Amino acid sequence: MLKLVNVSKSYKNKLAIDNISLEINKGEIFGFIGHNGAGKTTTIKAIVGIHDFEKGNILINSHSIKTNPIECKQDIAYIPDNPDLYESLTGIQYLNFIADIFKVERVKRQDLIQKYSREFEIEKDLGSLISSYSHGMKQKLAIISALIHSPKVLILDEPFVGLDPKASFTVKEIMKEFCEKGGCIFFSTHVLEVAEKICDKIAIIKDGKIIASGTTSEVKGDNSLENMFMELIEHE
Repeated sequence: MLKLVNVSKSYKNKLAIDNISLEINKGEIFGFIGHNGAGKTTTIKAIVGIHDFEKGNILINSHSIKTNPIECKQDIAYIPDNPDLYESLTGIQYLNFIADIFKVERVKRQDLIQKYSREFEIEKDLGSLISSYSHGMKQKLAIISALIHSPKVLILDEPFVGLDPKASFTVKEIMKEFCEKGGCIFFSTHVLEVAEKICDKIAIIKDGKIIASGTTSEVKGDNSLENMFMELIEHE
């Protein structure tokens, strides 16, 4: 469903992404791990069409993000690590705005908004201005807005930042449900314990290069993912 083929991206003649190839299939949760500045966010922004890249290709359901960006963006949802929302709108206005963009039917959007706002316990806050929301509430609203058009591929950059333990648990359950229904998820995280528990596959990036990739059990071996990550980062 999501495939990166020999992708390279540079800034001022320095490679930020160096010949990356990855494949995320239907039903998979794929964790993307690396230290700050390793190339995680740059890779994600290339996938969703925010950053251009010089070499290689990125395919979403066999469509290239370079040549068929509209088709690709219809199938994906992207949640950045620090979502910028329209703070002059109320929560419900924002969700209806996103639903309008993707032409989501009225009944369907109402059902989804009700379902996810209840799960995140913000149903009573949807009538308030987004400017009054805490960071965690904004993150919850961003997640709901990403799910409202039933995307096939979910791209998340540090989705657990700013969430309390209960909300983090809800996100993990939603991620599992999303993949059980045939979607796939590609997400970056610093929370290695979470990645170890929920990811089917993992890739570790350092200085723009993939230094380990495979199923979670293959990558971590007999160690914890945290120990394996530290060993790989120190020895590479």
